[in-house]
Amino acid sequence: MWRRIAQIVGGLLFVLGALSAVFLVGMRTKYTPVVTRVRRFNRAVTNPQAMKTAGQPGAMAASIEHVGRTSGTIYRTPISPVVADDGFIIPLPYGLSPDWLKNVIAAGSAIIVYEGVTYSVSDPKIIPSSAALDYVPAAEQRALRAFAVDQFLRLRREDSEEVHEPIVDSP
Repeated sequence: MWRRIAQIVGGLLFVLGALSAVFLVGMRTKYTPVVTRVRRFNRAVTNPQAMKTAGQPGAMAASIEHVGRTSGTIYRTPISPVVADDGFIIPLPYGLSPDWLKNVIAAGSAIIVYEGVTYSVSDPKIIPSSAALDYVPAAEQRALRAFAVDQFLRLRREDSEEVHEPIVDSP
Protein backbone atom coordinates (compact mmCIF):
# COMPACT_ATOMS: atom_id res chain seq x y z
CA MET A 1 0.00 0.00 0.00
CA TRP A 2 2.76 2.47 0.88
CA ARG A 3 4.48 1.64 -2.34
CA ARG A 4 1.32 2.55 -4.29
CA ILE A 5 1.01 5.86 -2.42
CA ALA A 6 4.66 6.63 -3.18
CA GLN A 7 4.04 5.87 -6.88
CA ILE A 8 1.03 8.19 -6.96
CA VAL A 9 2.90 11.00 -5.19
CA GLY A 10 5.90 10.49 -7.48
CA GLY A 11 3.65 10.58 -10.53
CA LEU A 12 1.98 13.77 -9.36
CA LEU A 13 5.36 15.41 -8.73
CA PHE A 14 6.53 14.35 -12.18
CA VAL A 15 3.40 15.83 -13.82
CA LEU A 16 3.78 19.04 -11.80
CA GLY A 17 7.43 19.32 -12.85
CA ALA A 18 6.56 18.70 -16.50
CA LEU A 19 3.80 21.33 -16.43
CA SER A 20 6.18 23.82 -14.80
CA ALA A 21 8.79 23.18 -17.50
CA VAL A 22 6.20 23.62 -20.28
CA PHE A 23 5.04 26.87 -18.64
CA LEU A 24 8.55 28.29 -18.27
CA VAL A 25 9.73 27.27 -21.74
CA GLY A 26 6.45 28.40 -23.31
CA MET A 27 6.61 31.83 -21.68
CA ARG A 28 10.32 32.26 -22.46
CA THR A 29 9.83 31.41 -26.12
CA LYS A 30 6.46 33.23 -26.33
CA TYR A 31 4.89 30.00 -27.64
CA THR A 32 1.40 31.17 -28.58
CA PRO A 33 -0.68 28.30 -27.09
CA VAL A 34 1.05 28.66 -23.71
CA VAL A 35 0.93 32.47 -23.67
CA THR A 36 -2.74 32.42 -24.68
CA ARG A 37 -3.67 30.00 -21.89
CA VAL A 38 -1.71 31.98 -19.29
CA ARG A 39 -3.37 35.23 -20.43
CA ARG A 40 -6.83 33.65 -20.26
CA PHE A 41 -6.16 32.26 -16.79
CA ASN A 42 -4.88 35.63 -15.57
CA ARG A 43 -7.83 37.48 -17.12
CA ALA A 44 -10.34 35.13 -15.44
CA VAL A 45 -8.66 34.43 -12.08
CA THR A 46 -5.64 36.57 -11.23
CA ASN A 47 -6.69 39.97 -12.61
CA PRO A 48 -10.03 40.21 -10.74
CA GLN A 49 -8.21 39.47 -7.48
CA ALA A 50 -5.43 41.98 -8.24
CA MET A 51 -7.96 44.69 -9.15
CA LYS A 52 -9.41 44.60 -5.63
CA THR A 53 -6.38 46.54 -4.39
CA ALA A 54 -4.65 47.71 -7.60
CA GLY A 55 -3.45 51.28 -7.39
CA GLN A 56 -3.83 51.58 -3.64
CA PRO A 57 -0.83 52.52 -1.49
CA GLY A 58 1.27 49.41 -0.83
CA ALA A 59 -0.60 47.25 -3.36
CA MET A 60 1.35 44.77 -5.45
CA ALA A 61 -0.21 46.11 -8.66
CA ALA A 62 -1.18 49.44 -10.13
CA SER A 63 -4.03 49.83 -12.59
CA ILE A 64 -4.18 51.26 -16.06
CA GLU A 65 -7.43 52.71 -17.39
CA HIS A 66 -7.76 52.51 -21.16
CA VAL A 67 -10.47 52.90 -23.79
CA GLY A 68 -11.46 50.00 -26.06
CA ARG A 69 -10.36 50.52 -29.66
CA THR A 70 -13.71 49.66 -31.20
CA SER A 71 -16.18 49.62 -28.32
CA GLY A 72 -15.16 52.88 -26.65
CA THR A 73 -15.65 51.08 -23.32
CA ILE A 74 -13.42 52.08 -20.41
CA TYR A 75 -11.42 49.16 -19.01
CA ARG A 76 -9.11 48.84 -16.01
CA THR A 77 -6.29 46.32 -16.01
CA PRO A 78 -3.74 45.49 -13.28
CA ILE A 79 -0.15 46.21 -14.26
CA SER A 80 3.27 46.24 -12.60
CA PRO A 81 4.79 49.56 -13.60
CA VAL A 82 8.19 50.85 -12.63
CA VAL A 83 8.61 54.59 -12.03
CA ALA A 84 10.91 56.26 -14.56
CA ASP A 85 12.24 59.81 -14.68
CA ASP A 86 9.22 61.27 -16.45
CA GLY A 87 6.65 58.51 -16.33
CA PHE A 88 6.35 54.75 -16.10
CA ILE A 89 7.84 51.65 -17.67
CA ILE A 90 5.66 48.54 -17.85
CA PRO A 91 7.13 45.08 -18.58
CA LEU A 92 5.38 43.15 -21.35
CA PRO A 93 5.69 39.45 -20.46
CA TYR A 94 3.09 38.47 -23.11
CA GLY A 95 4.74 40.48 -25.86
CA LEU A 96 2.67 42.89 -27.92
CA SER A 97 -0.56 40.85 -27.94
CA PRO A 98 -2.55 42.03 -24.86
CA ASP A 99 -5.68 44.03 -25.66
CA TRP A 100 -4.91 46.66 -23.01
CA LEU A 101 -1.59 47.39 -24.73
CA LYS A 102 -3.22 47.69 -28.16
CA ASN A 103 -5.86 50.01 -26.67
CA VAL A 104 -3.27 52.29 -25.05
CA ILE A 105 -1.18 52.48 -28.22
CA ALA A 106 -4.26 53.20 -30.37
CA ALA A 107 -5.52 55.92 -28.01
CA GLY A 108 -2.07 57.39 -27.38
CA SER A 109 -2.92 57.89 -23.72
CA ALA A 110 -4.20 56.23 -20.56
CA ILE A 111 -4.59 56.79 -16.84
CA ILE A 112 -2.40 54.98 -14.32
CA VAL A 113 -3.34 54.69 -10.66
CA TYR A 114 -0.14 54.03 -8.73
CA GLU A 115 0.28 54.15 -4.94
CA GLY A 116 -3.07 55.94 -4.55
CA VAL A 117 -2.28 58.70 -7.05
CA THR A 118 -3.83 58.98 -10.51
CA TYR A 119 -1.58 60.00 -13.41
CA SER A 120 -2.53 60.93 -16.95
CA VAL A 121 0.03 59.36 -19.26
CA SER A 122 0.64 59.57 -22.98
CA ASP A 123 3.21 59.03 -25.72
CA PRO A 124 3.27 55.20 -25.53
CA LYS A 125 6.44 53.68 -26.95
CA ILE A 126 7.67 50.11 -27.01
CA ILE A 127 11.26 50.03 -25.79
CA PRO A 128 13.81 47.21 -25.45
CA SER A 129 14.91 45.87 -22.09
CA SER A 130 18.30 47.55 -22.55
CA ALA A 131 16.57 50.94 -22.26
CA ALA A 132 14.34 49.93 -19.35
CA LEU A 133 16.33 47.76 -16.95
CA ASP A 134 18.19 50.68 -15.36
CA TYR A 135 14.88 51.60 -13.67
CA VAL A 136 13.97 48.06 -12.59
CA PRO A 137 15.11 46.76 -9.16
CA ALA A 138 17.57 43.84 -9.32
CA ALA A 139 15.16 41.27 -7.87
CA GLU A 140 12.55 42.11 -10.52
CA GLN A 141 15.22 42.01 -13.24
CA ARG A 142 15.94 38.37 -12.38
CA ALA A 143 12.24 37.46 -12.71
CA LEU A 144 11.96 39.35 -16.01
CA ARG A 145 15.04 37.56 -17.36
CA ALA A 146 13.64 34.17 -16.26
CA PHE A 147 10.60 34.81 -18.46
CA ALA A 148 12.65 36.42 -21.25
CA VAL A 149 10.79 39.73 -21.03
CA ASP A 150 12.57 41.84 -23.60
CA GLN A 151 10.00 44.56 -24.36
CA PHE A 152 8.53 47.30 -22.19
CA LEU A 153 5.96 50.02 -22.66
CA ARG A 154 7.13 53.51 -21.77
CA LEU A 155 4.47 56.09 -20.90
CA ARG A 156 5.21 59.70 -20.04
CA ARG A 157 3.31 61.65 -17.40
CA GLU A 158 1.42 64.45 -19.10
CA ASP A 159 1.94 66.90 -16.26
CA SER A 160 4.32 65.89 -13.51
CA GLU A 161 2.99 68.64 -11.21
CA GLU A 162 -0.65 67.62 -11.56
CA VAL A 163 -2.00 65.11 -9.06
CA HIS A 164 -5.44 63.68 -9.67
CA GLU A 165 -7.88 62.21 -7.18
CA PRO A 166 -7.69 58.41 -7.03
CA ILE A 167 -10.27 56.56 -9.13
CA VAL A 168 -12.72 54.51 -7.11
CA ASP A 169 -14.20 51.48 -8.85
CA SER A 170 -17.93 50.97 -8.56
CA PRO A 171 -18.98 48.10 -6.26
